[in-house]
Amino acid sequence: MAIPASLVKELRERTGAGMMDCKRTLEETNGDIEKAIDLLREKGLSKAAKKSGRIAAEGLVDAYIHNGRIGVLIEVNTETDFVAKNEDFKQFVRDMAMQVAASNPKYVSKEDVPADEIEREREVLTQQVINEGKPEHVANKIVEGRLEKFYEEICLLEQPFIKEPSIKVQDLLNEKISKIGENIKIRRFVRYEVGEGLEKREEDFAEEVAKQMKM
Repeated sequence: MAIPASLVKELRERTGAGMMDCKRTLEETNGDIEKAIDLLREKGLSKAAKKSGRIAAEGLVDAYIHNGRIGVLIEVNTETDFVAKNEDFKQFVRDMAMQVAASNPKYVSKEDVPADEIEREREVLTQQVINEGKPEHVANKIVEGRLEKFYEEICLLEQPFIKEPSIKVQDLLNEKISKIGENIKIRRFVRYEVGEGLEKREEDFAEEVAKQMKM
């Protein structure tokens, strides 16, 4: 299939890979940009992938408070103090704090999810598929697909970016790494919500945050 120049440009901006590498990878994936991003990372052609092994021990701790009802403290690391003072980096950290406030993830990445929690979820999903009477030959594929949705709910990097839901937080992180030129790591976060764990009337503070981010 013919690959539009606009698609090649978008892939290059999101990964920092070379123009021809982007074009060839899009041809390999029949124009599927998400698969192309993964393939570039696997091949080590993405600048973000090349930088991901470098030590990032500087950075920022930022706090975000929404209407005195939700509070987030987040640490995002980079390689140098110089980049930590970069306005684009500071905005990224603030966006991540707001993302945590709005989407309430439990972990940064898939790798942070405890194995026993994954196994427990897999067992629940498998039983759901059995109860639905799905054919055995497609059951595993359905379970794996639903497990990906589970990761999207609980892992920050797998979530759609609140300001631009067409991309994942991981994609945004890769863009920032390529643009800024240093490795960036979202290390940890903590989120508090007033009355959390207590019986109370239903209020969707996370929806309030999401609306504010889109304004």
